[in-house]
Amino acid sequence: MIGVIGGSGVYEIDGLEDVRWERVGSSFGEPSDELLFGSLDGQALVFLPRHGRGHRIPPSELNFRANIDALKRAGVTEILSVSACGSLKEELPPGTFVICDQFIDRTFAREKSFFGTGLVAHVGLGHPVCSRLGDAVEAACKDLEIPYQRAGTYLAMEGPQFSTLAESELYRSWGCDVIGMTNMPEAKLAREAEICYATVAMVTDYDCWHPDHDHVTVDAIIQVLVSNADKARSLVKSVTPVLTGRPKSCHEGCHTALETAIITAPDARDQDMVKKLDAVAGRVLGG
Repeated sequence: MIGVIGGSGVYEIDGLEDVRWERVGSSFGEPSDELLFGSLDGQALVFLPRHGRGHRIPPSELNFRANIDALKRAGVTEILSVSACGSLKEELPPGTFVICDQFIDRTFAREKSFFGTGLVAHVGLGHPVCSRLGDAVEAACKDLEIPYQRAGTYLAMEGPQFSTLAESELYRSWGCDVIGMTNMPEAKLAREAEICYATVAMVTDYDCWHPDHDHVTVDAIIQVLVSNADKARSLVKSVTPVLTGRPKSCHEGCHTALETAIITAPDARDQDMVKKLDAVAGRVLGG
């Protein structure tokens, strides 16, 4: 099952069949919206509007845990995350898609793990995205002639305000490629849930470091957003057949990330937490 997390309109894909909106409950509260189930060329897909339909929820108030937990309960094994971002490099102009492979997490007001007191786990995050999914996205970008960069560092900021100039220049000095507000802790939670994860960061504008930033009009940014959404829908449609027929288990270990991650002894585990994690960690907890 392929899951797609994205903005409004990304799920409106030509050829999507057997569509239905369905509420999927979570042990961690309410996800951003109902899930849209459908199939594309015979491949099952599930879409989640990250901010809810109509863009109702700001980044800091997203229930990331409920979102990932609900997708896991829906049977999702791979997540393609598409999101708008700002560019921190001259060579990544608006309209460019960056297939990120690293993150720097500067968020501070979000729940970042499914685990905690009573049931502790430490997953590896040295390589936070699945390169197998990245390969499929890259192939689709080439096929669709979408300007893209393979590999890049995504700086996740808290928001909802944009960066100060000093912050923007700091992130540039760190070698970051793009900046956004939504991919953390999303990527961390996907790893804990043993779901393959890949990010497509769609550049809408240069961050405030760029000397011409103030000359960009709101209309121009909206035009880029609309264009990027069109390309994102085409991308999802093109990626789907590439992923059809993939192995059941990811050779990079995404689907077995919890195998050696849980450190709490079985007899010391909080049973309420064990029940709460029935979807996320049921495979290793015996759920």
